[in-house]
Amino acid sequence: MNILLLYPEFPDTFWSFKHALKFVSKKASLPPLGLITVSAMLPPEWRKKLVDLNVSKLTQKDIEWADIAFVSAMGVQKKSAKQIIARCKNAGLEVVAGGPLFTSEPEQFPEVDYLVLNEAELTLPLFLEDFAQGIAKKEYRSNGFPDVRTSPVPQWELLNMKKYASMALQFSRGCPYQCDFCNVTTLFGHKIRIKSSDQIIRELEAMYERGWRESIFFVDDNFIAHKSYLKKDLLPKLIEWQQSKKATTKFYTECSINIADDQELMDLMVKAGFNQVFIGIETPNHSALEACGKQHNTSRDMLANIKRIQRKGLEVQGGFIVGFDADTPSIFQQQIEFIQNSGIVTAMVGLLQALPGTKLYERMKTEGRLLSSSSGDNVDNTTNIVPKMDIETLRKGYRDMMNYLYSPKNYYRRIKTLLIEYKPPKSKSRFRPGQLVALFRSMVVLGVIGKERFHYWKMLIWTLFKQHQSLSLAVTLSIYGHHFRKVCTLHLKTEEHPATSTV
Repeated sequence: MNILLLYPEFPDTFWSFKHALKFVSKKASLPPLGLITVSAMLPPEWRKKLVDLNVSKLTQKDIEWADIAFVSAMGVQKKSAKQIIARCKNAGLEVVAGGPLFTSEPEQFPEVDYLVLNEAELTLPLFLEDFAQGIAKKEYRSNGFPDVRTSPVPQWELLNMKKYASMALQFSRGCPYQCDFCNVTTLFGHKIRIKSSDQIIRELEAMYERGWRESIFFVDDNFIAHKSYLKKDLLPKLIEWQQSKKATTKFYTECSINIADDQELMDLMVKAGFNQVFIGIETPNHSALEACGKQHNTSRDMLANIKRIQRKGLEVQGGFIVGFDADTPSIFQQQIEFIQNSGIVTAMVGLLQALPGTKLYERMKTEGRLLSSSSGDNVDNTTNIVPKMDIETLRKGYRDMMNYLYSPKNYYRRIKTLLIEYKPPKSKSRFRPGQLVALFRSMVVLGVIGKERFHYWKMLIWTLFKQHQSLSLAVTLSIYGHHFRKVCTLHLKTEEHPATSTV
C-alpha cells in the first residue's frame, strides 16, 4: 500500500508566522506532529509519503502514486482541507480523515470515505483491522481516552526538517479546568494523561539523531498540570539530557497562570531549557472569568504573576478574549492597559467564538445566539455568536484595540517593558547562523524599508546598551511584530458582515 499523508495549508493567521518565517528562510513554524505519529501506527510494510502543504505543493504525481490518502487538520485549516479532499476524490482516491477538525465537525465532510475520529491510539487500530478485511465503516469514534504511554515515537524521517522553524512533541493530554469556551477537554478530557520521561527522551533522541538542534514546542495544552511528576522526574531528566549532549535546545510550551506560584518548578524549567510559556489570560474582567469557568485566574494579581514569571527567565505570551457577556465597552481600554503594562509582546486577542462541543457552544445554541460554525482563527475579526454588547461597538472596539496594540510605537514599548523585567538564564547558548541572517534582514526590512524604522532602531540601540544579553530576543520580537501587523492589516481592513444562522 502507498499511503499519502496530507496536511492542509494554514491561512495567514496570527500563529502561522508566515511573514516572520521569511527572515529565517523557513516555510512553516511547526510540523504536522499528529500525522507523523499516526504514520508510526500504520503497518510497517506500507510505504508512506508526507506532503505538508505549508512547505511543498501537492502534485498530480503524488496523487497518482497513492493507494489511499490520510488527512489530518485543525479547524483553521478547513478551507484547505476541503480543497485537497476534493482533489483526491476527483482523482478517484479514497480519503481517511481524522484530527480536531473532523472530530468536531464530521458532518461537514460527507465526501470523506472513512472518518477515524477522537484519539488515534483507540480508533485507528479498529479501522485498520476492518480495512484489512474489506469491511471498513464510514466512522470510528471512541468514548474513552487512551493511555498515551502507548503512543509511538513520531516518524521524523518523513519530514524535511530544514523547512521548519521548530519541532514539536507532546508530553500530556487533557486539562483539569472547566473553561466553557475551550474545546480541549471536549477532545481530550479533564484527566491528565502523561507519557513517561523515557518516552520523551526517546523522542528527543530521534530528533537529535536527525540533526535537529533548534527549538522544540511541547504542544501540551497545560504542561504543568502534573507538577509533581515534572519536578521529580521529567525536568531532571531533561536537564540530564541537555548536559549529556552539551545541547542548548530551547523548549517552549503552554501552561496556566499558577506556574507563578511554584518557584521550584520555574527554576527547573529554565534549567531544562524552557524560555517561553503561553498563558491563557483571557481578560482582566473578573466577572467574565468567573462566568466562563476560569476562576483560577481570579484569585490572584495576574499582572504581578506575569512579572514574576518573566523575572525567572520565561517570556510570557498571552491569549486574550473580548466579547464575553459580562464585557462592557470599557473592556477594550482595560485590555490595552493590562497588555501594555504586562510586557506581553505576543498578545493574541480575539473576539469570542463558540467552538463545537464546548459548553459555550451549547449555551449559545440553546439561547438562539449561535450564528454559524467557528472560523477556527482566533484573530480574524469575526464571531459566530450574537454578543450581549452591541455588535458594531464590539467590532469597532476590537479594531481600535488591535490597531493600538500593534502600532509600532506601542508594540516596541511592550518589548522594552518585557526586557526590563525579563532575566534570561545564564546558560550557554549556541551561535546559530540563522540568527545573523535574521538580524541583517530585520535591519533592512524593518530598519530601512519599514515605517517602524525609528522605533526599531531606538529599541535596538537601547537593548545594546541596557539589556545586551537579550538582543536576540529583541530582534525576534521585532520580526514577530512585522508579521502581526501584516495579519492585523489583512483581517481588520475587511468588515465582518452579519452571519445568517446555519445552526
